[in-house]
This record gives sequence, structure tokens and C-alpha cells, in this order.
Amino acid sequence: MTIAVLGATGMVGRRVISEAGARGHRVLALSRRAVDDVGHGSGPRVTPVAVDASDSDAVREALGSVEGTVDAVVVTVRTDPVDQGFLVGMTRSALDAAARLGARVLVVGGAGALRSPGDPDLLVADNPAYVPAGLKPIAAAGIAQLRTCEAHAEADWVYLSPPALLEPGERTGRYRRGTDTLLTGADGRSWISAENLAVAVVDELEAPGVERHITVAH
Repeated sequence: MTIAVLGATGMVGRRVISEAGARGHRVLALSRRAVDDVGHGSGPRVTPVAVDASDSDAVREALGSVEGTVDAVVVTVRTDPVDQGFLVGMTRSALDAAARLGARVLVVGGAGALRSPGDPDLLVADNPAYVPAGLKPIAAAGIAQLRTCEAHAEADWVYLSPPALLEPGERTGRYRRGTDTLLTGADGRSWISAENLAVAVVDELEAPGVERHITVAH
């Protein structure tokens, strides 16, 4: 496949590029500045592209600049500090561009949009056991991003919520897959390595499920 990754220089974006490249896929590494070295997967199959992710026309032009067809767009963009307006606008731009090209979109979003384990009426964003007050704006931005996907009538999308904790670690290739409820282990922890999240991303692109909202965990 040809996979475009928005947010190519971030923690998740770099690892998705590495994973996809290692499996033989062609990758467009989209970021505000074209960066040649975007991780261990950099090489002849990875093409860096400079693009403003909030500009729908620029995203469409970047995706259309490659010879052949872009099969999938992976959105991994995050801002620090959180900027909900930018995140929503950028996601809409990616959905618009992908819909015109007939490409699937996988959005790596936030855990806040998931349901709490044992309490399906309580979103993780509203559960202080997982989201302290200081992180609520980040959780709210992730929910707004999911709502943007749900409101888009034309795009073929899937929203991947990570577990409560996502951090660099080991690639084992093993993970659990769920739908719209936070996954936890026997010890109550909800986490995954960014490397295994990238495995799940590429797995989902290679063999899409039927669900629109999914999650994964160690």
C-alpha cells in the first residue's frame, strides 16, 4: 500500500512509518517541515513531504503529488499545549482530502473518548481515575476529534483510541484489540508501547475491521 502519515515526526508517527516501511509499504511522511530522518523506517520507501496539516487544499495537493494511489491516511498529529480548534480543523482537512481520493483514514485519537470499564455510561474523559483535572482539555480535544469523524458523511474512517498510558517501549507485536471501552489488565493498568500501537495501526490498515471506534492495549 501507499500510506500517508500526518504527524510524521511525532512519537506515534515515527513508529507507524517504521512499522509500515518494514512491512514493505510505501510511506509519505507528512509534517510541517519535510524531514528526511523520521525514524528507523526511513529509506527509499519513505518520502518526506512538507505540508500544513490544517490546510485542506495543501493536504489534498500533497496526497495527490505521489505517483499512483494513496490507499490510507494515518492522522497522528498532537499539539503541546493542546489546541482543540487546530486538531478538529486538521482532522476535517484530512477527512476531506482522503474522501476525494478514495483513501481510508485512521485517526490515532485519545483515550478520553472511550467508555469506562464497568461503567459504560461514564466516558474516560469524565473519570478522575484515569483523567485528572489537568488533563481534561486533552481528553476533550480527543472527543471533539471523534465527533468530527462521526459528522463526516463521505470519508471512510476508523478512530483508534490508545489506552490510558502510551509511551515508548518495546515492540513485541502482541496486543489486545477492543472497541469503544477502555482495556485494562488484571492489575488495573491500561497501557501500551508506542511500538505496539504502531503494529496495531498497520494491522488495521492491512486487514480492516468493521468497527469505526477501536482501542488496543498491552
